Amino acid sequence: MSLLPLVPAPAHASSPGGAPFRLSSGTAIVGDANAADAVAALRTLIQRRTGLRLSSVGAAGPGAPTLALEIDRVGRAESYRLRADTASVTVAAADAAGLFYGVQSLGQLITATDADWVIPAVQIDDEPRFAYRGVMLDVARHFFDVDTVRAYIERAAALKFNVLHLHLTDDQGWRLQLRSRPALTDRASSTAIGGDRGGYYTQNEYREIIAHAAAHHMTVVPEIDLPGHTHAVSLAYPELCEPPVLSEHVREVVREYGGDLPTSGAPYEGMAVGFSSLKIHDEATYAFLADVLGEVAALTPGPYLHIGGDEALGTSAADYAEFIGRATALAAATGKTPITWHEAGASAALAPGTIGQYWGFVSPTDGADDKARAFVAHGGRLILSPADAIYLDMKFAADAPLGLTWARGVTSGQRAYEWDAAAVVPGIDDSGILGVEAPLWTETVRTLDDMDALAFPRIAAAAEAAWSPPWKASEDRTWDSFRARVGDLGPLWARLGIHFTALPEIDWATDGARGDGEYS
Repeated sequence: MSLLPLVPAPAHASSPGGAPFRLSSGTAIVGDANAADAVAALRTLIQRRTGLRLSSVGAAGPGAPTLALEIDRVGRAESYRLRADTASVTVAAADAAGLFYGVQSLGQLITATDADWVIPAVQIDDEPRFAYRGVMLDVARHFFDVDTVRAYIERAAALKFNVLHLHLTDDQGWRLQLRSRPALTDRASSTAIGGDRGGYYTQNEYREIIAHAAAHHMTVVPEIDLPGHTHAVSLAYPELCEPPVLSEHVREVVREYGGDLPTSGAPYEGMAVGFSSLKIHDEATYAFLADVLGEVAALTPGPYLHIGGDEALGTSAADYAEFIGRATALAAATGKTPITWHEAGASAALAPGTIGQYWGFVSPTDGADDKARAFVAHGGRLILSPADAIYLDMKFAADAPLGLTWARGVTSGQRAYEWDAAAVVPGIDDSGILGVEAPLWTETVRTLDDMDALAFPRIAAAAEAAWSPPWKASEDRTWDSFRARVGDLGPLWARLGIHFTALPEIDWATDGARGDGEYS
């Protein structure tokens, strides 16, 4: 077990021994024009971690200590190789994304001594297990400005996530400006849970988010949640929506968390779900979807379009199956690959190639695994988001001020870690899995600090499930290894301004005699 302070754990790593590489103000970062972005990223990361301002040059003099970065086009997409000894450090990668990930690993390796900063002698050959490694941010229940989303992108990308799934619409609000349907933001964007301020992204702001994600090698996946989670749509287009279905479940949620029952024509500021529905048999609904999905697809350069499909409790099973067939076909007609939550697997009319996002438990219940397998049968694959492991909005402790507990109670760091994607849905192995995604729903989240407190460190467990070899495949893919490695990242996260929760089940390091890395 190498116990290098690397998260996610690399595919192959060793510590051959020998003296470390010592960073100093005389160290130069070298790289050609293809590596310019990675050079700049490493220079910034080192400055924030150590305070050192290193020079960035095209070449260093003979014998000068160097950090060398290059894209050599060797290996799988997103892969990299890192070599460090007392004389130099090199990172070579298959592509720009791989070089970026190699830089993140290099930043994690920087360690404080009593006198200076060092990088241990290592040999790393690394590549991702899954092509899709996502985080989801719910901006509908509570709205977050562009700067907050940009910060979350930076945090996720540093852990080698490459997808940002934005949950843009829900009962509480519509968050994206559309030219074809301006009433959505004019009438349905101003509120959030608890009466908090709402908001929406202009098209230029949405492009800013996409550009910042791309600069960090992340693809944006927009979600328009259908046919339920559409009470906000009813404020703008009441003729397209059914009246709220006030089930006992909805009443129970209101009793537990407060607020009013949903009412036709009034903004909804509560936490209940499953009461809203579009009109399934009205052709105006599908004209609306053609406008909305077409414009969102045109705004989004990535290959995916998420159309929701979860918790449509206000829609009959037969109507739901019909709707999913038509909605996934409309999404596919935009040129994007549709993604839906796993419930849509119940529809025999699912568009071929649709990706299913599984949000059931690590041990499936209520036939969720059957619905998930249906996507593979229709030529698609699965994204694994087991709620009782990597829903980052679950409480990390019973007395935590943030989070919920519906996904089998408190989700500890150990529970977040000890699962494997290929063991969740029986009969579906790596060949049927597109990747792993860690959602952060925002019922109780209002600020970036709230995001940090709920996500970190458990987001690192999700990153390892997405990038690293399978759980238990090696000594590095165990809870004991992870808790030591993630604990060593405490000083780095503190220096980066991440207000993580120092879970007591993890032994958190500090920067020793320097006294850095204070957190609580």
